[in-house]
Amino acid sequence: MARGSAVERSRTSETSESTSVLGRGARVRGRVSGDGDLRVEGQIEGDVTLSGELAIDETGSITGDIDAASVTIAGVLQGDVASRGAVMIRAGARVAGNMGAAE
Repeated sequence: MARGSAVERSRTSETSESTSVLGRGARVRGRVSGDGDLRVEGQIEGDVTLSGELAIDETGSITGDIDAASVTIAGVLQGDVASRGAVMIRAGARVAGNMGAAE
């Protein structure tokens, strides 16, 4: 049983390392790009380009265009989305822009 727990901790660490988080109090002005996933709890003013998934939390906002593998919006987005996968818009999200998804 202890061995299984170590495996679960290892998987959690791998997931955490591949996802970057922009915290609630953080603000970024300018272009954001990366190879992993990004969860936005703060604010970004600029375009976002990711090879991974983008999640905009309820407290997050982006003003700019997005290019990502998939996009989940629960907060605010003012810009266009180009996604190679699914685009999910959660209840309560506020979105202004064009959406495009491959799936």
